[in-house]
Amino acid sequence: MSGYDDRDGQIWMDGKLVDWRGANVHILTHALHYASSVFEGERCYNGTIFKSREHSERLKKSAEMVGFEIPYTVDEIEAAKQEVLTASGLKDAYVRAIAWRGAGEDMGVASARNPVRMAIAAWEWGAYYGDAKMKGAKLDISRWKRPSPETIPVHAKAAGLYMICTISKHEAEAKGCSDALFMDYRGYVAEATGANIFFVKDGEVHTPDPDCFLNGLTRQTVIEMLKERQIPVHERHIMPEELEGFEQCWLTGTAAEVTPVGQIGDYTFEVGALTRQIAEDYEKLVRS
Repeated sequence: MSGYDDRDGQIWMDGKLVDWRGANVHILTHALHYASSVFEGERCYNGTIFKSREHSERLKKSAEMVGFEIPYTVDEIEAAKQEVLTASGLKDAYVRAIAWRGAGEDMGVASARNPVRMAIAAWEWGAYYGDAKMKGAKLDISRWKRPSPETIPVHAKAAGLYMICTISKHEAEAKGCSDALFMDYRGYVAEATGANIFFVKDGEVHTPDPDCFLNGLTRQTVIEMLKERQIPVHERHIMPEELEGFEQCWLTGTAAEVTPVGQIGDYTFEVGALTRQIAEDYEKLVRS
């Protein structure tokens, strides 16, 4: 397969569709040097983006949290996404919306005079963890920790927050794992590099309190599904030593959807009935 920069198709940039190969930015784009960008990953099923408007709203809020305003309304972003999907001809797709501080008069840490730019692309993307949906993903435990809310806007879906994700995922893959699990700055279980995490014990579900990381839209959806099934859900701080006592585990995220976990470090989990049920329920919901 060709690289992401060398494909047929069109990408929406700054209000209009442009040729895929021509969707470029200048080397002195502020975001490239200082990570001043925010983004959303979304999935389209049967022609409809799941929770599309919530994604657009979060993109706007993320930009506000990192200090800039996207020059498009939520309605305009929604229309642009539909324009991209129509141009792509795809019914099932991954949609990436991104906004960033571009090249302009400033080229230092400060960039108030630089324009805010935005782009939206869509492409085909299968299972994020390959065959892990059947046998369960294998996770490493990252040496990095999710930072304190006092150090960075932890609830923004901002590019800079993903630097340790890339490092951790590469290190995990080098060990034969699919992903890595982060602890937070206090030592509590946090999340994977691009997904939230859930555990099952004695028929009840436990998931980390998202007080220093992104409260994912898929996470919120799955909690609603569990409550509808009258399954107790405990959103709380989870200590690493508790991993040994959990029976099942799964990840949630737009890309990951609902993916079972079979192993985290030395701890193993069964791909049990509840995990499979929630994965099936989620698949039905997004395609309904």
